[in-house]
Amino acid sequence: FDFAPNNIIPRASLLSVNIYLYGHLSPRFISSFLMFSQEVLILIEKVILEIVTSLSKDEAPVLVLPNRSSWANVSFDNAVGLQMTSGSSVTTVRSNCSSSVTKFGHILKVLSTIYKLVQSNVYATKRDIYYNDTQLFGSQRTVDSIVDDISCMLKVPRRRLHVLATSKGFISGDLCYLEEDSTKVDFMFMFTLTCSPDIVSSAKFVLIVEKDATFQKLLDYDFCTKLCPCIMITGKGVPDVNSRLMVRKLWDTLHIPIFALVDADPYGIEIMCIYKYGSVAMSFEAHSLTVPSVMWLGLLPSDLHRLRVPEDALIPLTQRDQNKLTSLLKRPYLACQPAWQREMEMMQRSKVKAEIQSLASIAPDFLSRVYLPNKLRYGGWI
Repeated sequence: FDFAPNNIIPRASLLSVNIYLYGHLSPRFISSFLMFSQEVLILIEKVILEIVTSLSKDEAPVLVLPNRSSWANVSFDNAVGLQMTSGSSVTTVRSNCSSSVTKFGHILKVLSTIYKLVQSNVYATKRDIYYNDTQLFGSQRTVDSIVDDISCMLKVPRRRLHVLATSKGFISGDLCYLEEDSTKVDFMFMFTLTCSPDIVSSAKFVLIVEKDATFQKLLDYDFCTKLCPCIMITGKGVPDVNSRLMVRKLWDTLHIPIFALVDADPYGIEIMCIYKYGSVAMSFEAHSLTVPSVMWLGLLPSDLHRLRVPEDALIPLTQRDQNKLTSLLKRPYLACQPAWQREMEMMQRSKVKAEIQSLASIAPDFLSRVYLPNKLRYGGWI
């Protein structure tokens, strides 16, 4: 994360820094951390042993992976979100099949890298792994997918594999942390380990902002302090795992309301649903990534009519938008969100969408001076 507490670090100083929080860790944490590392090594050794056993029997080794792309493998729990079922279907990656032998090799290569990282207590980004052998992997997306497959196969959160994602999200507001000696620290940091220091904040709520452009405008307005102390976070569109981990950490630690500000379109709604209920691809980590308490603050389709947003600021739904909206309305979590369903059906009938920036057509500062303060004061969320 890029971290800039309001009134402490200038907006122009939003820099990306990775701090691996090894200092000031308690012996208890270190012992627990080493235990988890040993478990990861044993799990990888077990996979390799099965491969060697197959070879010793003159059999072609096969890797079995849970299917992370099928809705049939996912169940919904209102308190957790989308989670992979224990009896989920699997995908077999065969070493003697032309269609899967390349993936088999990729998995072994990444497993070898992870083993060395865990064994030596060193961390690397997925990008580091890709650039270590670009010709082998071909694309960054290949590495990203393989790392998630391994995490799912071993049933180990990705952060315990010592593989990190490149920093993407931004966070700002009333937030700092305490070191072991109770020293209060206000500066940039990024959560990269399975544990983090104690978070300290007097924030009254957390605001998830879909887009970086809107996030920056709210920073310019000093939104985090003008209305009341709060924390703003953006994953710059579809959130990465780090952004989702941070929102979950704030929820677990602070127990304050969490609101989402997204575009009034199918893709903005889906982004909000990822924070709240998770995604199919990462359903095996639902318990550490989802935040079921997230509330939809705006931009609501009903707001467009209520606020009389000018027609030239509205955008017709494309066929792709309509298909996405139809797909969203079939999601299992919509059954427990009738208010969300009504808003989406309103969008479906009107056949228009709008970006958060459309509020500027009413007044340049309407979002920060009128829309958000009124929503937060009078309970305009669902």
